[in-house]
Amino acid sequence: MSESADLAAIREAVRALCADFPGEYWRALDRERAYPDKFVAALTKAGFLAALIPEEYGGSGLTMSAAVAIMEEIQASGCNGAACHAQMYTMGTVLRHGSAEQKAKYLPGIASGELRLQAFGVTEPTSGTDTLSLRTTATRDGNDAYAVNGQKIWTSRAEHSDLMLLLARTTPREQIKKRTEGLSVFLVDMREVKGKGLTIRPIRTMMNHATTEVFFENMRVPAENLIGIEGEGFRYILSGMNAERILIAAECIGDAKWFIRKATAYAGEREVFGRPIGKNQGIQFPIARAYIGMRAAELMVREAASLYEAGKDCGAEANMAKHLAAEASWAAADMCVQTHGGFGFAEEFDIERKFRETRLYTVAPISTNLVLSYIAEHVLGLPRSY
Repeated sequence: MSESADLAAIREAVRALCADFPGEYWRALDRERAYPDKFVAALTKAGFLAALIPEEYGGSGLTMSAAVAIMEEIQASGCNGAACHAQMYTMGTVLRHGSAEQKAKYLPGIASGELRLQAFGVTEPTSGTDTLSLRTTATRDGNDAYAVNGQKIWTSRAEHSDLMLLLARTTPREQIKKRTEGLSVFLVDMREVKGKGLTIRPIRTMMNHATTEVFFENMRVPAENLIGIEGEGFRYILSGMNAERILIAAECIGDAKWFIRKATAYAGEREVFGRPIGKNQGIQFPIARAYIGMRAAELMVREAASLYEAGKDCGAEANMAKHLAAEASWAAADMCVQTHGGFGFAEEFDIERKFRETRLYTVAPISTNLVLSYIAEHVLGLPRSY
């Protein structure tokens, strides 16, 4: 599949940067569940995390296809973009719906790396992906602030962010006509509220993902930090989810390519009974099947990115891309472990680490079942499921 010279150059630059962060770097972090500060700093300095921020705000002003290439190559190089991928798409809510003052105040700092906008406070323990049932409230406290009370969970990178994009209820549910009304988005400067109504607690998981649960107790947020119009927040959040789906799908494609390349090389080198195991169809066919699945998913990712760039509705394509790519990466991961046998479980091969990391994406940020439900209802016209 041919690409423009610009995209090829971006891929080469990402690969060169990632070469400075080999498996040893990631294994050491994984053992301690530590955040890859040096890696994130290098990506920031190179301008890759500011790919989708317009040049007028200090960003790279690149296309979605370029952002896809960046995230894919990070994963294909054996690195982990999940440490910072939210910086790519979370700022989109500010860019699309923020005021001129908010964009001028925050986007240049995000682009330069002076500010990190990694945290996305949406999911709650009692509502999960049923976002419209969230309970965190933001109540007007005088003329100049809101008081926030509630809890968020799976708020990844909150400990490593300066800013958080927060979705909260500003109108009680009993006072709204539509379920999509009454939610608002705020840009929280966590540097100002840590210890002042904000508590962050890490959640240890099966992979190094720096995720947390966040508690709000009368946390004051300046009224000027409200994004857009009060009560329209759910629509603002939805408008950014297509970019999230596409970029995470690109990461999955990168993971799948890494697993396939790893398995292919091992199958050609490993000898049992006097010949390479790659001569056996029992080894060949799973690798070939994983490659076919990856390529099919890759085409959908590129289709979704093209529609996004053209400003067209790409909700179905973005969701299908994420679904196909997550399934392809997980299938490739399973195949890679099977190809390596016992060595697939050895830390030094990096397979078990990447295996754990890629498993996340059939569950988050949206699960396979919810994607299927979306396609059934919004594409096929089937009744809404409950």
